[in-house]
Amino acid sequence: MVQLVRNDFSGIYEEGSRQSRFVTRWAGAVISCAMDTRRAKLVLASLVVTFVVTRAMLTMSPNSDFDVAGYNIHHLFTGLLLITAGGIPLALFSGRSLILDAASMAFGSGLALALDEWVYLIATDGSNASYLLPVSLKGGILMVGLAALYILLLYLASRGRT
Repeated sequence: MVQLVRNDFSGIYEEGSRQSRFVTRWAGAVISCAMDTRRAKLVLASLVVTFVVTRAMLTMSPNSDFDVAGYNIHHLFTGLLLITAGGIPLALFSGRSLILDAASMAFGSGLALALDEWVYLIATDGSNASYLLPVSLKGGILMVGLAALYILLLYLASRGRT
């Protein structure tokens, strides 16, 4: 059964379906946002797993480079390509399909790669040995943790629990 529940913060939540739906008024318009909880779980899982696997591989072999035509391709750039490949279909299409599930996982994986490398490039000298520095690891954990927290907060907001 679907019921509408008034929230003291700013809107009405539709409960009782697989998708959480948040309905509110903003600037005179009614805004209705549905969160696909399956997709949120896929993004979150791929974000965390990619970060852990990447960090484990870099710890075991920090001198592994991906070079194309003499250029070192950092995982920031690979991450941005995955964010683009996954994010565009997610922004343009709704519904459920294996392609959108794969896009969710590509987006989460790309986000993990980009956030991890972003901190590494800002906080260190960019050398392979810098991957092993505590500031690089702690910065990556912080940024990926903040992204995971943001996903969780959006999930909770869509369910009317913030």
